[in-house]
Amino acid sequence: MALQSPFFNKRDSDPYTQPRTQGQGQNSTGSSPSGAASASASVAAPSMPAANTVPAKEGESKLTVGPNIKLKGVEITDCDTLVVEGSVEATMDSRVIQISERGSFKGSADIDIAEIRGHFEGNLNARQKLVIYSTGKVTGKVHYGKIVIEEGGQLSGDVDVGAEKPRVAATPVRTGVQNMLTAAG
Repeated sequence: MALQSPFFNKRDSDPYTQPRTQGQGQNSTGSSPSGAASASASVAAPSMPAANTVPAKEGESKLTVGPNIKLKGVEITDCDTLVVEGSVEATMDSRVIQISERGSFKGSADIDIAEIRGHFEGNLNARQKLVIYSTGKVTGKVHYGKIVIEEGGQLSGDVDVGAEKPRVAATPVRTGVQNMLTAAG
């Protein structure tokens, strides 16, 4: 019939609750082939949590969207740091966004600090600082307090600087063609 995944089989022992001694290599269930398979699973299981070795600071919230993960159609709030290693389509109002080289964010972000190594597309309001690294590309409507762009980094779209948000009704609405003509002339 079908083979079952070892992740869904019942556990003979829980490696997180039983103390381990150095050199423990045999399973208490015996030396049958299934016992050998569960022994290697119990030895490997405790190393899995080591991937998240950096503890979060007390009171700080951090969301990591890992590689090959796609998060779409959400609103992210009350997140101190968003780390994007996969793909995110969202609206965000938080403190820090960090987009890795393979990461991409599409949508709207109203944040304090943006560190872009991958791709950002949409509306970005970096209240304090926008950092675009050499592999980073930012397109869309961008507003920032301070900016740092490494050689090779790309920034395109409607760009505005200042500590405050852009004026909404104080200036007449211009089309993209009018903006290009004004910039060229």
